[in-house]
Parts: sequence; C-alpha cells; structure tokens
Amino acid sequence: MATQANSLSYAGCNFLRQRLVLSTLSGRPVKIRKIRARDDNPGLRDFEASFIRLLDKITNGSRIEINQTGTTLYYQPGLLYGGSVEHDCSILRGIGYYLESLLCLAPFMKHPLRIVLRGVTNDQVDPSVDVLKATALPLLKQFGIDGESFELKIVRRGMLPGGGGEVFFSCPVRKVLKPIQLTDPGKIKRIRGMAYSVRVSPQMANRIVDSARSILNKFIPDIYIYTDHMKGVNAGRSPGFGLWLVAETTNGTFLSAELVSNHQGQGTAVLPEDLGRNCAKLLLEEIHRGGCVDSTNQSLALLLMTLGQQDVSKVLLGPLSPYTIEFLRHLKSFFQIMFKIETKPCGEELKGGDKVLMTCVGIGFSNLSKTLK
Repeated sequence: MATQANSLSYAGCNFLRQRLVLSTLSGRPVKIRKIRARDDNPGLRDFEASFIRLLDKITNGSRIEINQTGTTLYYQPGLLYGGSVEHDCSILRGIGYYLESLLCLAPFMKHPLRIVLRGVTNDQVDPSVDVLKATALPLLKQFGIDGESFELKIVRRGMLPGGGGEVFFSCPVRKVLKPIQLTDPGKIKRIRGMAYSVRVSPQMANRIVDSARSILNKFIPDIYIYTDHMKGVNAGRSPGFGLWLVAETTNGTFLSAELVSNHQGQGTAVLPEDLGRNCAKLLLEEIHRGGCVDSTNQSLALLLMTLGQQDVSKVLLGPLSPYTIEFLRHLKSFFQIMFKIETKPCGEELKGGDKVLMTCVGIGFSNLSKTLK
C-alpha cells in the first residue's frame, strides 16, 4: 500500500479536480491542506464533496479522509472499477464539471463505464455537455478510444437554478492509447451548432439562430444551426436558453464556443439576439486562437499524450490557458513528465494568434485492471 511518505502535498482549493484525477491515474496519494481556511465558510463546498463521492463510486478501495472543518483532505486512490453508476451532481456546478474528469478516467476502468449524471446540463461556468460531446469525443477517438458503446446522450436538459437535467455517458476501456501527431489544424470547412430553449417560447431559439447567422454568413456558406426545444419533464425545472457553435476543419479539428442566458434572479435578462451575436464572436475568437484542440480540451489532450505508448506525440495548440499551464506543472509532479514547448509565431501561412507546439514521449501507461476476455 502507498504510504504517506510517497504522497504529494498541496495547499488551497484550486485545481482540486486535476489533483484528484492525476492521483487516481498515477496511484499516488495526495494531501490537500488549507482548503478555504480563512473563508467565512471554510472547507470543501458541496460540489467538491459531490465530486469526491463520484470518485468513490467509480473506484474500488479508495481511502478518503476529511477533517471536521473540511479544510484538509487526504485521498489514497483505489483501482478504477467502472461498471454501471448513477450520480446526483451538485447544482452549484454544471454536469460538465464532473464529465470533464470522467473523460480522463473512463478509458482506464476495469469494466466499461456506464453512468447516469443528474443536475445542471448548461451553465455559465463549466463547459456544457453539448460542447463536450461535439469536441471531446472526437478528440478521444484520435487516441483510439472508440466503439459502439462510446456515447454521450442528453436525456433531459436542466438549467440553473432548479437543475433537473439528466445525461447518459458510456465509454469502452482500452489497454493502451495511440500516440498522436496533430500538427496541422487545416482550414475551417463548416460550422454547426444548436440553439436550445427550455420552458420559454420556442421562438427564442429561432431568434438566436438568425442573429448568429447574421455574423457567420460573412465568412463561410456551410452553416447549419439546429434548434432544440425540449418540453414537459425533459425540460428540467427552470427556464432558459442558449447556443453552442462548433467549427470543423478540413483535418477533423473541432473548435467550440457557447453562451447561456442569465438564470432566474441573476442580473438583467439577456436578449436572444445579443446572445446569438456574442456567441458567434466568441467562436471567431476561438478560431483566431486556433490550434488542433480548442481551449476547453487542452488539458485532456495533454493528459492522453502523457499516458500514451512510449512514442512521440505532438499537438499544436493555441495560446495555453492558465488552467492548462497549471495542469502541465501537475503532470510533472505526478508522472515526472516534461513537454517540449515551441512557440510558433503567426507567419504568412499561419493565420490567427501565436501557436504552441507541444511534444512529449508517453510514459507507456498500461491499463492493468482491464479484464482479459
């Protein structure tokens, strides 16, 4: 068993998910102190406690110790078990908060993961389930994680503050991951998206589509934005609307952007026209940043490269987000892996912002708990 000596120690509540996910994959225990120690309401929040409960459900033999005030957490990871799981997520954060970490862990289970998550499907903080389905799943397929049982389905939508959404995610297990060479993003060939509305007039979605197209039509003709109006029990408990857009390139890269309306009792009401226009501008901003992976999935791509076979993987990214930079530091702590980082200034052929070419040799991570058929 791992001892306290080999464990890593951190202070503060930032990057809790990163630390627990990397601890689970590397098998190294982690101790986190001073979690909001000076706050009026100290300790772990509900959504973090819910995340720890989720980790406990999908692993076997994890040891979790939290002190009385909730300001210190000791986590000794068990084996990733998987199987069929149901989990009620905290409505303080979106289901995307939990799903992002599940995408990192799901390929390395003992049994294929089939999980039902309930809570808020679309909020303003976390990536929505729609965007993860449109961008993270194709990214996982690049690493060889694919199959009939690989799906992410929104059964019900749930908006803040009531929640009531439901999502089903299933993922096959893999023994090893393929190395990748994603160095040429290609040119944008089409834009797809969806305007959704729940418990408001269905006309809202059409108004969003018209305003988003008014901006995007100037650049490319192949644009299709679906409308999705869920009714009755499938619409969750609160009204709201939003839009997500995904630009696909000739080389199979997906870049995404999304916006959600303010929920009941939060700030001023947002006009659907403004929301559509702003979301289209966010997509153009993301295309300007560019790269082969969009900014929400940078850390997922870097983690899967780290865990790949002992071979060279390369990926071209746009400017690194602060979350990704911290993630690289954590990868060094848990897996002793360093990336070679080359900046590619935008020349004549590379349009948009400055790019970063990330290169690493995988650690040859092998899923030892996968059952042999």
